Amino acid sequence: MKVVCVGGGPAGLYLAILLKRQDPAHDITVHERSPRGSTYGWGVTYWRGLLDKLGEHDPVSARAIEEHSVRWNEGVAHVGELTTRHHGDEGFGIGRHRLLELLADRARALGVRLEYESEVPEPPAGADLVVAADGVHSALRGRHPEHFGPHVTTGRNHYIWLGTTKVFDAFTFAFTETRHGWIWAYGYGYDDGHSTCVVECSPETFTGLGLDRADEGEGLALLEKLFADVLDGHPLIGRDGAAWLNFRTLTNRSWHHGNLVLLGDAAHTTHYSVGAGTTLALEDALCLAGALRQHAALPDALAAYERRRKTELLSVQSAARYSAQWYENLPRYIQLPPHRMFALLGQRHSPLLPYVPPQLYYGLDKAAGQLEPLRRLKRWLGPRAARALHARSAARRN
Repeated sequence: MKVVCVGGGPAGLYLAILLKRQDPAHDITVHERSPRGSTYGWGVTYWRGLLDKLGEHDPVSARAIEEHSVRWNEGVAHVGELTTRHHGDEGFGIGRHRLLELLADRARALGVRLEYESEVPEPPAGADLVVAADGVHSALRGRHPEHFGPHVTTGRNHYIWLGTTKVFDAFTFAFTETRHGWIWAYGYGYDDGHSTCVVECSPETFTGLGLDRADEGEGLALLEKLFADVLDGHPLIGRDGAAWLNFRTLTNRSWHHGNLVLLGDAAHTTHYSVGAGTTLALEDALCLAGALRQHAALPDALAAYERRRKTELLSVQSAARYSAQWYENLPRYIQLPPHRMFALLGQRHSPLLPYVPPQLYYGLDKAAGQLEPLRRLKRWLGPRAARALHARSAARRN
Protein backbone atom coordinates (compact mmCIF):
# COMPACT_ATOMS: atom_id res chain seq x y z
CA MET A 1 0.00 0.00 0.00
CA LYS A 2 1.21 3.51 -0.80
CA VAL A 3 0.61 5.77 2.20
CA VAL A 4 1.09 9.54 2.31
CA CYS A 5 0.94 11.09 5.76
CA VAL A 6 0.65 14.86 5.93
CA GLY A 7 1.97 16.09 9.27
CA GLY A 8 5.10 14.98 11.10
CA GLY A 9 3.75 15.16 14.64
CA PRO A 10 3.53 12.21 17.05
CA ALA A 11 0.41 10.74 15.42
CA GLY A 12 1.74 10.75 11.86
CA LEU A 13 5.20 9.45 12.75
CA TYR A 14 3.91 6.69 15.00
CA LEU A 15 1.38 5.53 12.41
CA ALA A 16 4.20 5.27 9.87
CA ILE A 17 6.23 3.17 12.33
CA LEU A 18 3.32 0.83 13.02
CA LEU A 19 2.44 0.34 9.35
CA LYS A 20 6.05 -0.39 8.41
CA ARG A 21 6.27 -2.96 11.19
CA GLN A 22 3.06 -4.59 9.97
CA ASP A 23 4.32 -4.80 6.39
CA PRO A 24 7.79 -3.57 5.36
CA ALA A 25 6.58 -3.51 1.74
CA HIS A 26 4.32 -0.50 2.44
CA ASP A 27 5.55 2.63 0.65
CA ILE A 28 5.20 5.37 3.29
CA THR A 29 6.11 9.06 3.11
CA VAL A 30 5.59 11.59 5.90
CA HIS A 31 5.43 15.25 4.85
CA GLU A 32 6.15 17.94 7.45
CA ARG A 33 5.79 21.62 6.52
CA SER A 34 8.25 22.83 9.19
CA PRO A 35 12.05 22.51 8.94
CA ARG A 36 13.66 19.45 10.46
CA GLY A 37 14.33 19.92 14.18
CA SER A 38 11.84 22.76 14.69
CA THR A 39 8.71 22.26 16.76
CA TYR A 40 6.29 24.24 18.88
CA GLY A 41 5.53 23.56 22.50
CA TRP A 42 7.65 22.47 25.43
CA GLY A 43 7.05 19.17 27.21
CA VAL A 44 4.16 16.75 26.91
CA THR A 45 2.74 14.40 29.55
CA TYR A 46 1.64 10.80 29.45
CA TRP A 47 0.91 7.98 31.89
CA ARG A 48 2.03 4.40 32.44
CA GLY A 49 -0.96 2.98 30.56
CA LEU A 50 0.17 4.58 27.30
CA LEU A 51 3.73 3.37 27.75
CA ASP A 52 2.47 -0.18 28.21
CA LYS A 53 0.49 0.05 24.94
CA LEU A 54 3.49 1.43 23.05
CA GLY A 55 5.64 -1.38 24.42
CA GLU A 56 3.23 -3.99 23.06
CA HIS A 57 3.34 -2.60 19.51
CA ASP A 58 6.91 -1.32 19.13
CA PRO A 59 9.22 -2.06 22.07
CA VAL A 60 12.12 -0.18 20.47
CA SER A 61 10.43 3.22 20.37
CA ALA A 62 8.73 2.61 23.74
CA ARG A 63 12.09 2.00 25.44
CA ALA A 64 13.59 5.10 23.84
CA ILE A 65 10.68 7.27 24.96
CA GLU A 66 10.81 5.96 28.53
CA GLU A 67 14.60 6.43 28.74
CA HIS A 68 14.30 10.10 27.74
CA SER A 69 11.36 10.90 30.02
CA VAL A 70 11.22 12.25 33.54
CA ARG A 71 8.67 10.83 35.95
CA TRP A 72 6.73 11.84 39.04
CA ASN A 73 4.20 10.23 41.35
CA GLU A 74 3.07 13.23 43.37
CA GLY A 75 0.99 16.33 42.85
CA VAL A 76 1.44 19.55 44.78
CA ALA A 77 -0.90 22.54 44.98
CA HIS A 78 0.18 26.00 46.14
CA VAL A 79 -2.84 28.13 47.02
CA GLY A 80 -1.65 31.55 48.06
CA GLU A 81 0.76 30.90 50.94
CA LEU A 82 -0.56 27.40 51.68
CA THR A 83 0.69 24.14 50.17
CA THR A 84 -0.66 20.60 50.04
CA ARG A 85 0.95 17.51 48.50
CA HIS A 86 -0.66 14.22 47.47
CA HIS A 87 0.71 10.89 46.25
CA GLY A 88 -0.77 9.78 42.93
CA ASP A 89 -0.30 7.65 39.82
CA GLU A 90 3.03 7.57 38.03
CA GLY A 91 3.23 10.26 35.35
CA PHE A 92 5.85 11.03 32.71
CA GLY A 93 7.06 14.13 30.90
CA ILE A 94 9.16 14.34 27.73
CA GLY A 95 10.15 17.28 25.57
CA ARG A 96 8.05 17.48 22.43
CA HIS A 97 11.20 18.08 20.38
CA ARG A 98 12.85 14.96 21.83
CA LEU A 99 9.73 12.84 21.31
CA LEU A 100 9.55 13.81 17.64
CA GLU A 101 13.27 13.19 17.23
CA LEU A 102 12.96 9.66 18.66
CA LEU A 103 9.94 8.78 16.53
CA ALA A 104 11.54 10.23 13.38
CA ASP A 105 14.73 8.23 13.93
CA ARG A 106 12.72 5.04 14.43
CA ALA A 107 10.62 5.69 11.31
CA ARG A 108 13.73 6.27 9.18
CA ALA A 109 15.33 3.10 10.50
CA LEU A 110 12.28 1.16 9.30
CA GLY A 111 12.42 2.69 5.81
CA VAL A 112 9.89 5.54 6.06
CA ARG A 113 10.68 8.62 3.94
CA LEU A 114 10.49 11.91 5.86
CA GLU A 115 10.11 15.08 3.81
CA TYR A 116 10.58 18.35 5.75
CA GLU A 117 9.56 21.83 4.57
CA SER A 118 7.05 20.01 2.41
CA GLU A 119 3.57 21.50 2.02
CA VAL A 120 0.80 19.18 0.79
CA PRO A 121 -2.30 21.38 0.41
CA GLU A 122 -4.34 18.72 -1.40
CA PRO A 123 -4.43 14.91 -1.43
CA PRO A 124 -1.68 13.65 -3.74
CA ALA A 125 -2.58 11.49 -6.72
CA GLY A 126 -1.54 7.86 -6.72
CA ALA A 127 -1.73 7.25 -2.97
CA ASP A 128 -3.82 4.40 -1.65
CA LEU A 129 -4.23 6.12 1.73
CA VAL A 130 -3.82 9.80 2.62
CA VAL A 131 -3.58 10.60 6.34
CA ALA A 132 -4.43 14.14 7.46
CA ALA A 133 -2.31 14.51 10.60
CA ASP A 134 -1.80 18.22 9.95
CA GLY A 135 -3.29 19.60 13.14
CA VAL A 136 -6.35 21.46 14.32
CA HIS A 137 -6.23 23.80 11.31
CA SER A 138 -5.89 20.89 8.85
CA ALA A 139 -5.68 22.09 5.26
CA LEU A 140 -6.68 18.68 3.93
CA ARG A 141 -9.78 18.59 6.15
CA GLY A 142 -10.56 22.13 5.08
CA ARG A 143 -11.01 20.99 1.46
CA HIS A 144 -14.17 19.07 2.43
CA PRO A 145 -15.85 20.96 5.29
CA GLU A 146 -19.32 19.89 4.20
CA HIS A 147 -18.33 16.24 4.55
CA PHE A 148 -16.22 16.28 7.73
CA GLY A 149 -18.52 18.75 9.53
CA PRO A 150 -15.96 20.32 11.88
CA HIS A 151 -17.35 22.08 14.96
CA VAL A 152 -15.30 24.31 17.25
CA THR A 153 -16.21 25.44 20.78
CA THR A 154 -14.05 28.23 22.21
CA GLY A 155 -13.26 28.22 25.92
CA ARG A 156 -13.80 31.25 28.16
CA ASN A 157 -10.44 31.43 29.91
CA HIS A 158 -7.16 32.69 28.49
CA TYR A 159 -3.99 30.60 28.62
CA ILE A 160 -0.36 30.75 27.49
CA TRP A 161 2.12 27.90 26.97
CA LEU A 162 5.57 28.66 28.42
CA GLY A 163 8.76 26.98 29.59
CA THR A 164 11.00 27.52 32.60
CA THR A 165 14.40 26.38 33.86
CA LYS A 166 12.77 25.56 37.20
CA VAL A 167 12.52 21.76 37.32
CA PHE A 168 9.41 20.78 39.29
CA ASP A 169 9.74 17.56 41.30
CA ALA A 170 5.98 16.88 41.11
CA PHE A 171 3.06 17.86 38.90
CA THR A 172 2.59 21.35 40.30
CA PHE A 173 -0.45 23.61 40.53
CA ALA A 174 0.07 27.19 41.71
CA PHE A 175 -2.88 29.52 42.38
CA THR A 176 -2.15 33.22 43.00
CA GLU A 177 -4.72 35.80 44.04
CA THR A 178 -4.51 39.32 42.57
CA ARG A 179 -6.64 42.46 42.87
CA HIS A 180 -8.30 41.35 39.65
CA GLY A 181 -8.98 37.72 40.56
CA TRP A 182 -7.08 34.44 40.55
CA ILE A 183 -4.40 33.37 38.08
CA TRP A 184 -2.87 29.90 38.11
CA ALA A 185 -0.16 27.76 36.55
CA TYR A 186 0.35 24.08 35.80
CA GLY A 187 4.00 23.00 35.89
CA TYR A 188 5.76 19.70 35.16
CA GLY A 189 9.32 18.73 34.32
CA TYR A 190 10.25 17.17 31.00
CA ASP A 191 14.06 16.95 31.08
CA ASP A 192 16.93 17.57 33.50
CA GLY A 193 16.85 21.33 33.02
CA HIS A 194 13.36 22.42 31.98
CA SER A 195 9.67 22.31 32.81
CA THR A 196 6.50 23.24 31.00
CA CYS A 197 4.49 26.02 32.64
CA VAL A 198 0.96 26.70 31.39
CA VAL A 199 -0.64 29.85 32.85
CA GLU A 200 -4.41 30.40 32.83
CA CYS A 201 -6.86 33.03 34.08
CA SER A 202 -10.36 34.38 33.53
CA PRO A 203 -11.04 37.15 30.97
CA GLU A 204 -11.60 39.63 33.82
CA THR A 205 -8.22 38.86 35.39
CA PHE A 206 -6.54 38.89 31.98
CA THR A 207 -7.67 42.44 31.18
CA GLY A 208 -7.45 43.65 34.80
CA LEU A 209 -3.76 42.73 34.97
CA GLY A 210 -3.14 44.39 31.60
CA LEU A 211 -1.99 41.17 29.96
CA ASP A 212 -4.09 42.03 26.91
CA ARG A 213 -1.93 45.15 26.40
CA ALA A 214 1.50 43.94 27.54
CA ASP A 215 4.19 42.94 25.08
CA GLU A 216 5.90 39.57 25.51
CA GLY A 217 8.66 40.82 27.80
CA GLU A 218 6.29 42.79 30.02
CA GLY A 219 3.91 39.86 30.26
CA LEU A 220 6.63 37.38 31.22
CA ALA A 221 8.03 39.79 33.84
CA LEU A 222 4.58 40.15 35.42
CA LEU A 223 4.00 36.38 35.49
CA GLU A 224 7.46 35.79 37.01
CA LYS A 225 6.54 38.21 39.78
CA LEU A 226 3.15 36.59 40.40
CA PHE A 227 4.63 33.06 40.58
CA ALA A 228 7.96 33.99 42.21
CA ASP A 229 7.38 31.61 45.14
CA VAL A 230 7.18 28.48 42.96
CA LEU A 231 9.71 29.57 40.33
CA ASP A 232 12.47 30.09 42.94
CA GLY A 233 14.11 32.82 40.88
CA HIS A 234 13.99 30.92 37.59
CA PRO A 235 12.72 32.72 34.48
CA LEU A 236 9.69 31.96 32.36
CA ILE A 237 10.55 31.45 28.70
CA GLY A 238 8.44 32.20 25.65
CA ARG A 239 9.04 30.75 22.22
CA ASP A 240 8.26 32.10 18.75
CA GLY A 241 6.17 34.99 20.01
CA ALA A 242 4.22 32.98 22.59
CA ALA A 243 0.67 34.33 22.65
CA TRP A 244 -2.32 34.13 24.96
CA LEU A 245 -5.09 31.98 23.48
CA ASN A 246 -8.56 30.64 24.21
CA PHE A 247 -8.67 26.86 23.91
CA ARG A 248 -10.56 25.57 20.88
CA THR A 249 -12.27 22.19 21.31
CA LEU A 250 -12.66 20.58 17.88
CA THR A 251 -14.95 17.72 16.92
CA ASN A 252 -15.82 16.37 13.47
CA ARG A 253 -19.02 14.71 12.29
CA SER A 254 -17.03 12.34 10.05
CA TRP A 255 -13.37 11.32 10.15
CA HIS A 256 -12.84 9.90 6.66
CA HIS A 257 -13.73 10.72 3.06
CA GLY A 258 -12.71 8.42 0.23
CA ASN A 259 -9.09 7.47 0.91
CA LEU A 260 -8.52 10.50 3.21
CA VAL A 261 -8.60 9.94 6.98
CA LEU A 262 -8.16 12.32 9.95
CA LEU A 263 -5.70 11.61 12.74
CA GLY A 264 -4.85 13.37 16.02
CA ASP A 265 -5.69 17.06 16.37
CA ALA A 266 -7.09 17.15 12.84
CA ALA A 267 -9.88 14.87 14.11
CA HIS A 268 -10.36 16.08 17.69
CA THR A 269 -8.90 18.18 20.50
CA THR A 270 -9.37 17.93 24.26
CA HIS A 271 -8.68 20.62 26.85
CA TYR A 272 -5.04 20.72 27.95
CA SER A 273 -5.98 20.45 31.64
CA VAL A 274 -6.49 16.68 31.25
CA GLY A 275 -3.02 16.27 29.71
CA ALA A 276 -4.22 13.78 27.07
CA GLY A 277 -3.46 15.38 23.70
CA THR A 278 -0.35 13.39 22.80
CA THR A 279 -1.74 10.19 24.31
CA LEU A 280 -4.92 10.43 22.23
CA ALA A 281 -2.94 11.13 19.05
CA LEU A 282 -0.78 8.03 19.58
CA GLU A 283 -3.87 5.95 20.42
CA ASP A 284 -5.44 7.14 17.15
CA ALA A 285 -2.40 5.77 15.32
CA LEU A 286 -2.63 2.46 17.18
CA CYS A 287 -6.33 2.14 16.34
CA LEU A 288 -5.94 3.07 12.66
CA ALA A 289 -3.03 0.67 12.18
CA GLY A 290 -5.04 -2.09 13.85
CA ALA A 291 -8.08 -1.44 11.65
CA LEU A 292 -5.94 -1.53 8.49
CA ARG A 293 -4.49 -4.86 9.63
CA GLN A 294 -7.87 -6.41 10.40
CA HIS A 295 -9.84 -5.23 7.35
CA ALA A 296 -8.71 -5.97 3.79
CA ALA A 297 -10.97 -3.32 2.24
CA LEU A 298 -9.91 0.28 2.94
CA PRO A 299 -13.49 1.65 3.37
CA ASP A 300 -14.20 -1.01 5.99
CA ALA A 301 -10.95 -0.26 7.82
CA LEU A 302 -11.54 3.50 7.94
CA ALA A 303 -15.15 3.05 9.09
CA ALA A 304 -14.06 0.65 11.85
CA TYR A 305 -11.34 3.08 12.99
CA GLU A 306 -13.80 5.98 13.17
CA ARG A 307 -16.44 4.00 15.08
CA ARG A 308 -14.01 2.67 17.64
CA ARG A 309 -12.15 5.92 18.31
CA LYS A 310 -15.31 8.00 18.57
CA THR A 311 -16.62 5.55 21.17
CA GLU A 312 -13.34 5.45 23.09
CA LEU A 313 -13.09 9.24 23.13
CA LEU A 314 -16.50 9.87 24.70
CA SER A 315 -15.33 9.52 28.31
CA VAL A 316 -12.15 11.57 27.74
CA GLN A 317 -14.02 14.35 25.96
CA SER A 318 -16.58 14.47 28.76
CA ALA A 319 -13.81 14.62 31.36
CA ALA A 320 -12.10 17.42 29.44
CA ARG A 321 -15.29 19.48 29.26
CA TYR A 322 -15.88 19.21 33.00
CA SER A 323 -12.21 19.89 33.71
CA ALA A 324 -12.29 23.11 31.67
CA GLN A 325 -15.52 24.16 33.42
CA TRP A 326 -13.94 23.50 36.85
CA TYR A 327 -11.26 26.08 36.12
CA GLU A 328 -13.77 28.48 34.58
CA ASN A 329 -15.67 28.30 37.88
CA LEU A 330 -12.60 28.40 40.14
CA PRO A 331 -14.11 30.87 42.68
CA ARG A 332 -16.59 28.11 43.62
CA TYR A 333 -13.71 25.96 44.95
CA ILE A 334 -10.74 28.19 45.73
CA GLN A 335 -11.85 29.26 49.22
CA LEU A 336 -11.93 25.68 50.50
CA PRO A 337 -9.05 24.50 52.72
CA PRO A 338 -6.19 23.58 50.33
CA HIS A 339 -6.38 19.81 50.95
CA ARG A 340 -10.12 19.86 50.19
CA MET A 341 -9.69 22.10 47.17
CA PHE A 342 -6.96 19.77 45.86
CA ALA A 343 -9.22 16.76 46.44
CA LEU A 344 -11.95 18.37 44.33
CA LEU A 345 -9.34 19.35 41.75
CA GLY A 346 -8.76 15.61 41.38
CA GLN A 347 -12.54 15.11 41.04
CA ARG A 348 -13.00 17.88 38.44
CA HIS A 349 -13.95 15.34 35.74
CA SER A 350 -17.09 14.38 37.66
CA PRO A 351 -20.38 15.28 35.93
CA LEU A 352 -22.03 15.59 39.37
CA LEU A 353 -19.56 18.03 40.96
CA PRO A 354 -20.90 21.23 39.30
CA TYR A 355 -24.34 20.60 40.78
CA VAL A 356 -23.44 19.66 44.37
CA PRO A 357 -22.14 22.15 46.99
CA PRO A 358 -18.36 21.63 47.13
CA GLN A 359 -18.20 20.92 50.88
CA LEU A 360 -21.02 18.38 50.60
CA TYR A 361 -19.39 16.71 47.57
CA TYR A 362 -16.09 16.46 49.45
CA GLY A 363 -17.79 14.74 52.39
CA LEU A 364 -19.71 12.34 50.17
CA ASP A 365 -16.62 11.50 48.14
CA LYS A 366 -14.58 10.82 51.25
CA ALA A 367 -17.30 8.54 52.61
CA ALA A 368 -17.63 6.77 49.25
CA GLY A 369 -13.90 6.08 49.30
CA GLN A 370 -14.32 4.08 52.50
CA LEU A 371 -17.50 2.14 51.69
CA GLU A 372 -17.93 0.00 48.57
CA PRO A 373 -21.77 0.34 48.47
CA LEU A 374 -21.41 4.12 48.41
CA ARG A 375 -18.80 3.88 45.65
CA ARG A 376 -21.19 1.83 43.53
CA LEU A 377 -24.04 4.28 44.25
CA LYS A 378 -21.84 7.22 43.25
CA ARG A 379 -20.85 5.56 39.95
CA TRP A 380 -24.50 4.80 39.19
CA LEU A 381 -26.05 8.05 40.43
CA GLY A 382 -23.48 10.57 39.17
CA PRO A 383 -24.13 10.54 35.41
CA ARG A 384 -27.91 10.23 35.83
CA ALA A 385 -28.19 13.07 38.31
CA ALA A 386 -25.90 15.26 36.21
CA ARG A 387 -28.02 14.71 33.09
CA ALA A 388 -31.21 15.59 34.98
CA LEU A 389 -29.69 18.70 36.59
CA HIS A 390 -28.15 19.81 33.30
CA ALA A 391 -31.51 19.46 31.52
CA ARG A 392 -33.27 21.44 34.26
CA SER A 393 -30.63 24.19 34.11
CA ALA A 394 -30.92 24.38 30.31
CA ALA A 395 -34.72 24.60 30.54
CA ARG A 396 -34.42 27.52 33.01
CA ARG A 397 -32.04 29.36 30.67
CA ASN A 398 -34.37 28.85 27.73
